[in-house]
Amino acid sequence: MLSMEAPAQAAPRWAALRRDAGVTYAVNGLIGFIFAATGPVAVILSVGLRGGLSEADLASWIFGAFFLNGLITLLMSWRYRQPLAFFWTIPGTVLVGPALGHLSFPEVIGAFFATGVLMLLLGVSGWVRRAMAAVPMPIVMGMVAGVFLRFGTDLVRALHQDVPIAAPMVITFLLLSAWPRLGRRLPPMLGALLVGAVAVMFSARFAPELNASMVLARPHLYAPAWSLQAMVELVLPLAITVLVVQNGQGVAVLKVAGHEAPVNAVTLACGLGSMVSAFVGTVSTCLTGPTNAIIVSSGEQRRHYTGALVVGLLAMAFGLLSPLFTRLMLATPPAFIATLAGLAMLRVLQTAFVASFAGRFSLGALVAFLVTVTDLTILNIGAAFWGLVAGVLVSLLLERPDFAALRRPGG
Repeated sequence: MLSMEAPAQAAPRWAALRRDAGVTYAVNGLIGFIFAATGPVAVILSVGLRGGLSEADLASWIFGAFFLNGLITLLMSWRYRQPLAFFWTIPGTVLVGPALGHLSFPEVIGAFFATGVLMLLLGVSGWVRRAMAAVPMPIVMGMVAGVFLRFGTDLVRALHQDVPIAAPMVITFLLLSAWPRLGRRLPPMLGALLVGAVAVMFSARFAPELNASMVLARPHLYAPAWSLQAMVELVLPLAITVLVVQNGQGVAVLKVAGHEAPVNAVTLACGLGSMVSAFVGTVSTCLTGPTNAIIVSSGEQRRHYTGALVVGLLAMAFGLLSPLFTRLMLATPPAFIATLAGLAMLRVLQTAFVASFAGRFSLGALVAFLVTVTDLTILNIGAAFWGLVAGVLVSLLLERPDFAALRRPGG
């Protein structure tokens, strides 16, 4: 029996889209997309090259990661009229790295496909929504704060290591934020982006090497190979990283911003997306945490979905032109991306800390935060998952009155 959530509002028509769109939402979508198209792409390139993948394999992987997930983002955000940005699991990508040392790429792709099937079944059953509802939100937000903390620390490091680029961006952001009248004319994030782009140009460190063969994507179609070792090693850890860690982040940041994500429909979309993208060599689809956090970082709640539509459109264009855009984005100084992402995540980090420690389950939230920050991997499963497990266990032992209050009507 299908357990899909019905949209709370009708899908917007063209007139409503034009009315709800705005510079703030377009800028948030642009920053969210830039984040996805830089550091996370570098993770794919690093893992793939270490695993012996060819340039064509990597280009196909990136095509699926952006074009197919961008299409899912467009359809889901339009249908549910809320920000639902989908990309690929970054922890899952890191998890795949060691597997490529002793498994063939088709065997790994077979595991991608099987993970998609598992998530599809879980989404149809409705089990995932019930499981997520059982974990207290402060503990989830403690995990989210631990994952997102590095964006804040990277911002500080960028200010220390590359003052000519990072400092003008931070100063511009602060000035535009301090004067609301000026900030309404030029959103702080857009101002930081423009000033940063000028600083990069004057730094003489932006010199990408381009040629005609690096423009249009040429995705490959792969036949999955079925390997018991690949299934045992990858399927369950990949499903956990998507459903608990990645989707858990995405649902949490959206909830804090006032959006109730359709968890079952999201899980179903992740399953279908993972199955389709596996055929072009792409790791599993997920509801992204950082990009959705950037999309909802400012503006009116009811208009946030337009930022996600911007992300979807840009992602599809990036997928089609992935060789060109990847080279351009990776040619920018690291401080530019670190500063941009850090500024965008400041309010998100603040909200995560407040949601974690302002009320019940604060000890469990602290443990979840501390375990997540360690970034340790156990049994091929990342620290964010173990942070949730540790936080819930500590709260069950030491914060039992909070669970009792949660079970009471209105708790």
